Amino acid sequence: MVSAVVAVTLRELLRRRRALALVVALPLAFYLARIDTTGQAVRFLALGVGWAVATLSLFTHVSSRDLDQRLAIVGASPSALVAGRQLALTATGLGLAGAYFALVALTQDVAHLWTVALLLGTSVLIAAPLGAAVSLLVPRELEGALALLSIMALQMLADPDGTGAKFLPLWSTREFTTYAVDPSGGADLAQGLLHFAAVAAIAIGTTWIAGVLRLRPRRLPVPSTQ
Repeated sequence: MVSAVVAVTLRELLRRRRALALVVALPLAFYLARIDTTGQAVRFLALGVGWAVATLSLFTHVSSRDLDQRLAIVGASPSALVAGRQLALTATGLGLAGAYFALVALTQDVAHLWTVALLLGTSVLIAAPLGAAVSLLVPRELEGALALLSIMALQMLADPDGTGAKFLPLWSTREFTTYAVDPSGGADLAQGLLHFAAVAAIAIGTTWIAGVLRLRPRRLPVPSTQ
């Protein structure tokens, strides 16, 4: 069942040509805007990838809501529906991350190049469930996109050294970027991994629980014979 949902979701994504164009163009714009400053260019690229994947995830989950409800009624597993869509979105995002990792490798000189791959990959792993979670809280695409815009704007504008910034979903990008660009010790890498693990667990858990609760079959009251 999961593989079938993955295949259907990938076909739906291919039909969303404008959304896919956004996924490709938005991170590139972020990267080119800071290409002369390696650290900012790499971090803004990761934020752009996260923003694009989260928005694509939002649109996909909102547009498939009615279909998923019908499938759940006829016996499809809610967990399989949630997992299938997340796997398809994550695979799409990781493919994009791989392409941009190659771009960074060709255009930038960083101390720990492999950390850039980790940075982009973790951004995708957070963004896919984040977009799904927002779609469950905000039922319409426009309002959901504005909510994601607000989150990403805060992510870019907040002081990364401030306490509040650590509660934002992609704060780990700052730690990974620091380790990738500067020949520092492993403290930044460790902090980034801990933050990523916590945020990913919350985002994935919230998406799965909310999705399963929303799609679970509901028993209708037995009609009275009187």
